Amino acid sequence: MNSNNPSLIDTPVQDTRQRHLRDLRISVTDRCNFRCTYCMPKSVYDRDFKFIERTQLLSFDEINRLVGIFKDHGVEKVRITGGEPLLRKQLEKLIEMISASHQLDLTLTTNATLLKQKAAVLQDAGLQRITVSLDSLNDNTFQMMNDMNVPVSKVLEGIEEADKIGFKPIKINMVVKQGVNDHDVLEMAKYFKGSGHIVRFIEFMDVGSTNGWKMSHVVPSQTLVDSINAIFPIEPIEPNYIGEVAERWRYTDGSGEIGFISSVTQAFCQSCTRARLSAEGSIYTCLFATQGTDLRMLLRTGASDTTISDVISKLWQSRTDNYSEIRTAETATTRKIEMSYIGG
Repeated sequence: MNSNNPSLIDTPVQDTRQRHLRDLRISVTDRCNFRCTYCMPKSVYDRDFKFIERTQLLSFDEINRLVGIFKDHGVEKVRITGGEPLLRKQLEKLIEMISASHQLDLTLTTNATLLKQKAAVLQDAGLQRITVSLDSLNDNTFQMMNDMNVPVSKVLEGIEEADKIGFKPIKINMVVKQGVNDHDVLEMAKYFKGSGHIVRFIEFMDVGSTNGWKMSHVVPSQTLVDSINAIFPIEPIEPNYIGEVAERWRYTDGSGEIGFISSVTQAFCQSCTRARLSAEGSIYTCLFATQGTDLRMLLRTGASDTTISDVISKLWQSRTDNYSEIRTAETATTRKIEMSYIGG
């Protein structure tokens, strides 16, 4: 039952391919203090770029209300994203609201530049797990990629603080791009091997239409598996749950786990259970979507939970998304929603 509306009955939904709705990713801001070349390149997101007006962002009360409705449809996991979510003022209040109202797996993805100051308050508010984006341990490479002269040490300080107060394991996401940071993969694996944290290597994807994606920029996960295995022997292990995007591997010497996210070379559309809520309240059923469905209008014009629930249910039941299975050079240039707008 939805605690806000006893008339709603839990109704897990399936789409046209029998995929359940289990994961909700919530962008709380479209702003970021990085200008990563594969996500928010400065050539587009310059000083004149118009971000969403703060009054147009969903309020914490609106987000929490939607979380309850999505939970009724089977959502078990909520991930807070951005842009950079820690730029949203008093984010811990939203974490506390969701944690207190709903029994869910509650996680956050961040670039960690503000994590040293925020880790403790986020944990106190009820955040359970953290994923950190870190694309290289080499300062020159990392600063070139984030394009804001942010040093690696700033991110490592955030990871260290989060680890110290008990966020374990922390997942470290590294987007690997051919000729840019692929030479740093072994160093990343070595650094976090034995730390208790889980590095996940992500194939460079054609999210949005501003990052200049080409297939030649993709380093296949299998190539990375082979190169890591040659130095640090690894073996595959079973996924934690149906629909997990990362293929899990562990070091054969027992010193930890790593993962590979291969949405370009090994499409996992058939098991995708994720919906994405943008910062101003549009819902997207695919990371590579071209358009969303406006829920903010319903929230702000007095729609009941039942009405909003019906919209979500019908949207998911008609879902046919399988972009990674049909990706071509032509689809890669299609104008899609940007990753900074709906999170990764």
